[in-house]
Amino acid sequence: MPEMRFVITWPDGQEESCYSPSLIIRDFFTEGESYPVVDFVDRSRKALTIASDRVEAKFGFACSSANDQLARIESAAAAFLSDTDARVRCNSFIL
Repeated sequence: MPEMRFVITWPDGQEESCYSPSLIIRDFFTEGESYPVVDFVDRSRKALTIASDRVEAKFGFACSSANDQLARIESAAAAFLSDTDARVRCNSFIL
């Protein structure tokens, strides 16, 4: 199963490399685009859930790394939820 990383920038300028066990991330994000924090978290949740489900279908167990990544995204996003103008930028995909 092809895995990938997607590099993002949080509203405070912090860059983070995020993990996905599937290329599905490219169906939810576009390189160079920015997303409102709530939308970014929602898209991440959907994409990483699909990715984990694909791992489970293939190997018989969910992907703990995808679930951990989603938890990190949700935790980091919490700091920005009160700012409705805050956006997360998807910088690049790394295969």
